Amino acid sequence: MTFQLLRRTFGGRFLANPRAFSSAVSSPIRATLFPGDGIGPEIADSVKQIFEAAEVPIEWEEHYVGTEIDPRTQSFLTWESLESVRRNGVGLKGPMATPIGKGHRSLNLTLRKELNLYANVRPCYSLPGYKTRYDNVNLITIRENTEGEYSGLEHQVVRGVVESIKIITRQASLRVAEYAFHHAKSHGRERVSAIHKANIMQKTDGLFLKCCREVAEKYPEITYEEVVIDNCCMMLVKNPALFDVLVMPNLYGDIISDLCAGLVGGLGLTPSCNIGEGGIALAEAVHGSAPDIAGKNLANPTALLLSGVTMLRHLNFNDKADQIQNAILQTIAEGKHRTADLGGSSKTTEFTKAIIDHL
Repeated sequence: MTFQLLRRTFGGRFLANPRAFSSAVSSPIRATLFPGDGIGPEIADSVKQIFEAAEVPIEWEEHYVGTEIDPRTQSFLTWESLESVRRNGVGLKGPMATPIGKGHRSLNLTLRKELNLYANVRPCYSLPGYKTRYDNVNLITIRENTEGEYSGLEHQVVRGVVESIKIITRQASLRVAEYAFHHAKSHGRERVSAIHKANIMQKTDGLFLKCCREVAEKYPEITYEEVVIDNCCMMLVKNPALFDVLVMPNLYGDIISDLCAGLVGGLGLTPSCNIGEGGIALAEAVHGSAPDIAGKNLANPTALLLSGVTMLRHLNFNDKADQIQNAILQTIAEGKHRTADLGGSSKTTEFTKAIIDHL
């Protein structure tokens, strides 16, 4: 039953993608790979090994975070790395750490802004054989990725008083709402919940809701509802089954998506994919870089692997995606080879080999 639910979650492409390829393609597809920082290179190696064992026709173009700020991007990400994603149209990103309060742009924010990755899609589902407080969780959070409180418009009014401007636009709100309803329809979902705080932020969140209502009218077969964010948090921890697809502005999505990850075991088990205009897709592991265990062969590569699976589905390599996803889930369900965060004692390399054996 659980595997059927997962197929429902991932059964189709994330987006009608003009760059999508048939699984029968003979030449390799080039994809950008950002191994990232900390444990990133280790879990990226796991992905490369498993993809190679599964004979996935992907040729990786690797780019690393720079040691100096690139003035063209105002961050440690180089312009060449961004051009790689634009050129290839698809990529996979490991965890990246941005030093706090150093006067430069967040690495993740740079990617979203420069590549116009307007929707962050985070499936959240219970893994068979891995027990948490909740059973049969199966929902999707869709987060507007480009504006809101993350617009980066902050300034000091007078000493001791700073102001941050929240930007909500009709264009961005319609775009992410349209994607949420399209995603729900194409994946057999029945309900879309718009998460907001329009009772307080009547202008900004009010505009977001107005756009969601406008799009909902075009999808009469899908039930539409509106839920205030604080009530949404309470409902999620009481009964996650009350939700199906959730769409929300940027900051709320950042919070709710992590909350949902906690329902099923944490960020180490949660895939994520960012969708941009023109069919660009950048899948990513959303957990931290865990510098305390970097280089110790202790990291869990599941989140990056499952994110890689979403990338394969975006490319229409559904058979390969099924093969790898099933091997990951079987390895975790079997319980013999689990990393420490999953209650086991296996090394990263041992966990990776077990997945390859299940292929």
